[in-house]
Amino acid sequence: MEMHTVGILSLLPPIIAIILALKTKEVIFSLIVGILSGTLIYSIYDTDGIVQVGTRTVEVTMNLMAQKFSENSSIIIFLGLLGAIVVVVTKAGGSKAYGEWAVKKIKSRKGAKIATFILGIIIFIDDYFNCLTVGTVMRPVTDKYKISREKLAYIIDATAAPICIIAPVSSWAASVISQMSDSGLNGIQDFVKTIPYNLYALLTIIMVLIVSLTKIEFGKMAKYENIALEGKENEDVVEDDEDDELSKINISEKGTVFDLVIPILVLIISSVVSMLYVGGYFNGGMTLAEGFGNTNAGPALAISGFFTLIVTFVLFISRKVLTFKEFMSGISTGVKSMVSAFIILTLAWTISGVCRDLLNTGGYVGSLVEGSSVAGMLIPVVAFCVAGLLAFSMGTSWGTFGILIPIIAVVCKETAPELTIISLSAVLAGSVFGDHCSPISDTTILSSAGARCNHINHVSTQIPYTLVVAVSCVVGYIVAGLTANLLLTWVFALTTLLTILFILYTKTKKELKN
Repeated sequence: MEMHTVGILSLLPPIIAIILALKTKEVIFSLIVGILSGTLIYSIYDTDGIVQVGTRTVEVTMNLMAQKFSENSSIIIFLGLLGAIVVVVTKAGGSKAYGEWAVKKIKSRKGAKIATFILGIIIFIDDYFNCLTVGTVMRPVTDKYKISREKLAYIIDATAAPICIIAPVSSWAASVISQMSDSGLNGIQDFVKTIPYNLYALLTIIMVLIVSLTKIEFGKMAKYENIALEGKENEDVVEDDEDDELSKINISEKGTVFDLVIPILVLIISSVVSMLYVGGYFNGGMTLAEGFGNTNAGPALAISGFFTLIVTFVLFISRKVLTFKEFMSGISTGVKSMVSAFIILTLAWTISGVCRDLLNTGGYVGSLVEGSSVAGMLIPVVAFCVAGLLAFSMGTSWGTFGILIPIIAVVCKETAPELTIISLSAVLAGSVFGDHCSPISDTTILSSAGARCNHINHVSTQIPYTLVVAVSCVVGYIVAGLTANLLLTWVFALTTLLTILFILYTKTKKELKN
């Protein structure tokens, strides 16, 4: 399909998608309308007559969607396999075994918080798996050492999306890599480059470590932690009601910690080997970096996912941890759990194609700010703030990626190529920030459910913590836009974080004494 230059009309599809997302909180509906508005504009320029325009709109939409789905089918396969792995590992009881081990080995409040943090780090392949598993497994341990359910929910939430977005082998990475590739970037290579500049994810991890290792508390979190420490009853605690997704899975009593660790290790190792294989590294004549640079992440991740599922099948069936029927039903359940992700990704790829391939949206936006050094320097911080607002309003990071990645990629290419990676990192960071503190985010809701914490309490106690990190990120991205220097960016961002934490801790300590 031939590209048409439509000027300011090229901005309508992303603007319509963003406004509808903010208004309706429905990302799928918003993306569909955005896509149709773009293909309608394209068809008006491409043909004459109302009937012809309508027919052409449907034809272009379907062809583009089919093309994008076909080009990225390996990512769909990987996500389906990953969903299957998550469910069968949960059914095998490896996570439950970790919790039973932790109850015996942990001897202090600090140890309980660190063990929760470590489990959150280990389960990085999917945020749903992380939220439900960590909460269910660690809740008895944190209750024993008088850690509030609100603090448990925060640690769960802060080691879900922030961990997934910086792990090259995860459902989140697969989504981002595919969208970067679809925007004309080197998917896996550029994704890895974004990690050091993903300030929100990395600073959140640092934040969790600080509050786990010290007595720093502030905001409403301090109140609930004091209630828990004093052994007072918290009327807002949610009792077990067997209503969450994980409780509907029959968990084996034969599982061990290795039934959690081995599948994850196999997935990591096989992913690395598969990427090198697809990149031609084993044919000789290239370095490791060149092997990763030449790879195609989609097929490589699909290969590793299939291999991991086979290893998991042998591991569980041979030891009779799961029956053949239980394992196969787990695969079916896991694939079904990814249907929403399939739809959002397909629509995200399609609206990206509308903006880039049909209407040249990025080229038009780039022409508006071309030659303005100030505008170029502000791209990272603006990208972070817009992504944060959008993700907060929609309650989804993935939908935010789909709307903003193609736009930011092309705008940077036209105006500030040296800031492309930093600006994309800012989009990822802002998306995770908005998702992290949004009351309608699935990970926020699942974190509350996993911790058996009142949802509103979780949101109200977590937001001050997320805002501290977000302010530090704003400072960091301003410096990054001005200098494009990673070291200076981190010096300013981390200094801001530590300074705010010290001020808030001192203030809260005085208030509690009074």
